[in-house]
This record gives sequence, structure tokens and C-alpha cells, in this order.
Amino acid sequence: MKILVDSDACPVKNIINNISNKYNIETFYITSVSHYSISSNIDQSKFIYVDNTNQSADIEILNRAVKKDIVITDDYGLASLVLSKGCYCVSSKGYIYNKNNINNLLTQRYISMKERKLNNRVKGGPKKRRSKDDEKFTKNLIKMLNNNFIEN
Repeated sequence: MKILVDSDACPVKNIINNISNKYNIETFYITSVSHYSISSNIDQSKFIYVDNTNQSADIEILNRAVKKDIVITDDYGLASLVLSKGCYCVSSKGYIYNKNNINNLLTQRYISMKERKLNNRVKGGPKKRRSKDDEKFTKNLIKMLNNNFIEN
């Protein structure tokens, strides 16, 4: 088991790093070169940089992912693909993707995209990140690492 992080805009890198070090789990942060930065808290050898073309990070994650790996992403499309490979998947807010909820999420994303193309306003946007999001993420990632969650 390893952790693969879709890390271009991932707000929980430090949490992931702390937990992966505690559990001694190999972790890779996949990001495009356009998001290159040096994080003083994370070993730079854990970063895999890909070109900045569309979907490069997703393709790299998909190519590296194997059954039972944990993927951290906020991208429903990538979540759907890694679930089909038998991986576990969680969002940066701690939402666990599974075969029972992914189709609904993809449908919602499709409808929102269609609305935007028709120049209709889509209600809301991403909600502001709160400390409870970090708590939920931490709790669910630890559950996954302990194999202490219900697979759906």
C-alpha cells in the first residue's frame, strides 16, 4: 500500500506527510512543474513532477496506482478511475469516494459543466475550508490506513 496525492492544489500535504511518516507509508505527491515549490516539511524526493499539459498528473497517478493504494484527490473523474482499479480514494475534505457515490458525483459535475456552457450561473462554488475539514480528512485517512472503514 502507498499513498498517491493529486497535489497541485492539495491543502492537506502537511497532514498527509505527518500521518504517512507516523505509519511509515510510502507517499508520492504528484504535481505539475507549473506548481513547483519547495515545502520545508516534506522530503522533496517524494515529489513527482509532470509536465503541465492537461491531465498529466491524473495520468501519472493512474499509471502508478495499484489495488489497495490510497489516492487523495478532489477530482471526481480521477477518483472514478482509481476506484475501478481497486484503490481507496478520499478528498482533501475527508469525503470517501466509493462505488455507491461516485456516479452521482460525476453526474452532478456533468450537469454543472453543461450549465456553465449555457452561461447559466451554477449555484455556489467551493465552500471555504474549515478546521473540521482537516479533522475529517485526518480521521478518514487514518481509518483507511488501519483498514478500519467500511468499503462500499
